[in-house]
Amino acid sequence: MTDIQIQIDNKTYQAAADPSIVDLKLSLTSEEFICLVGPSGCGKTTLLNIIAGLDNDYEGDILVGQQHTSPKIGYVFQNPRLLPWRTVRENIELAVDKHQAREVIDAMLEAMQLTASQHSYPEHLSLGMSRRVAIIRAFAVDPEVLLMDEPFVSLDAPTARQVRELLLNLWQQRPHTILFVTHDLREAIALADRLIFLSAAPMQVVSEIVVPIPRSERGNELAIESFRQQLLKNHPEIKQLL
Repeated sequence: MTDIQIQIDNKTYQAAADPSIVDLKLSLTSEEFICLVGPSGCGKTTLLNIIAGLDNDYEGDILVGQQHTSPKIGYVFQNPRLLPWRTVRENIELAVDKHQAREVIDAMLEAMQLTASQHSYPEHLSLGMSRRVAIIRAFAVDPEVLLMDEPFVSLDAPTARQVRELLLNLWQQRPHTILFVTHDLREAIALADRLIFLSAAPMQVVSEIVVPIPRSERGNELAIESFRQQLLKNHPEIKQLL
């Protein structure tokens, strides 16, 4: 794994008068779980697309180690984007060599509690299960950075909690650098090593805060809420970003 430096000097859409992103700098440490939190429309998805190499119309630079290049990416979108004519396992195998990765896929299916559903088609999966398949597929490419764009949006609270726990379980088994977008501060605290708060457009970094809660206590809702209240009290500028 390699540290990644991201600098976006300017991102302006052709049809827009004002820039979407200005003078934004991010440093991603290898195997760190980072949550991006910011208001709707501030440019979080645009930022992920730039990092993924899907949007090259910007001024700035990305360094992977010392190389000026886009990192190898795994991407989990809000929509799972599974091919309906392929089974769970076949959707995952599209991202890797299915023969070389058989044991790896088996282990990830087990970690995400999908072994029994590996030969099912997407139409027979719940939304939560489909999201878990998308997560496995993104991990399977062994990315330098895994981008997750509000992957648990629209899930009910118990299902979202279950998928978060399974994601953390998989990440701890197979550590990767993760950049995770969310509007839910409690979710961000439960997941992240570090929180990065972003402003409305033109998007800039407002605050970067390390989450001190031990991983063993991240399932404790009282600990999460206590830190959230402390965070909002000590950093009042954050409230308007949620």
